[in-house]
Amino acid sequence: MPPQGYPGHPQNWGPYPPQPQGGGPQPPFPRPPRPLLTRGQRILKCVYNPFYAAQRAFRPSRPDAVEDLTVRKIQMWRTGLGIAAWLVLVMSYKPVDTAEGVETVAGDKFNQSWISTLVLVCAFPFVIALFAFAAQGALRGLYLRRSLKAFGAVAALVASMATFPLAVAPDPGTVGFRAAIGTPGMVVLITLCAWSLGFALYGIALCLMHVFRTADIHEVLPPILATLLVWVMAALDVVNDENADVPVLARIVFLLGAPVSVTVLSCWELYRLRKYHHLTVRQALGR
Repeated sequence: MPPQGYPGHPQNWGPYPPQPQGGGPQPPFPRPPRPLLTRGQRILKCVYNPFYAAQRAFRPSRPDAVEDLTVRKIQMWRTGLGIAAWLVLVMSYKPVDTAEGVETVAGDKFNQSWISTLVLVCAFPFVIALFAFAAQGALRGLYLRRSLKAFGAVAALVASMATFPLAVAPDPGTVGFRAAIGTPGMVVLITLCAWSLGFALYGIALCLMHVFRTADIHEVLPPILATLLVWVMAALDVVNDENADVPVLARIVFLLGAPVSVTVLSCWELYRLRKYHHLTVRQALGR
């Protein structure tokens, strides 16, 4: 049999990999990588896709950041189990047999997530400042420069939530503003509110998962801030007497379940960063 292939080229040359002899299952042909979007294309996609815009705003993007896929999977499982536990608690001890009850429960969950985000917004500047000023030498300025993206994420979330009072607040100032912009302005404002709704809801979830992209500052900050946030929220639940109609034992389990599980997960994440990536709090501070 004459050699196969194009004339003037070696055997098995061509755009496809050589096939093994004897048939059998063939390896899948690798897909070509997706072309990178230009800056204009990314901006345009952010305009018509609020979920893509939320990913760009709230996910860490430092090129040299360490990303542990095992920790990310555990975080997703923790989030799912937390939601499932909350649903079991609500279905067992709160009435959700009517549409009004479902709306109340959904509103409570959104308010809890929003309060968690606000607590994180108030807490993380102090933690970042303490972390940066505890670092030595040039690390201090480096961490302060990297923190601009985290503060930008905070500003983006607050700005997206600020559109709703302009559209629905009954105070004289916003009513006069809506009267001044007229019908065309109201169409633009309602469209902006719809875009902001998707951006804010997805952004809150990403903020809580990625802790306001503080991994862009250093990889050890997200587990530290997540632990701080969850214990502060537990303390607020105790002060506000949340779930007062739930039995004491179930309330204790529900109250301590989230802080303890998040603390264990955060300690394990710090352990993995130290063991597999040689990243520690002491090394991050240059000590």
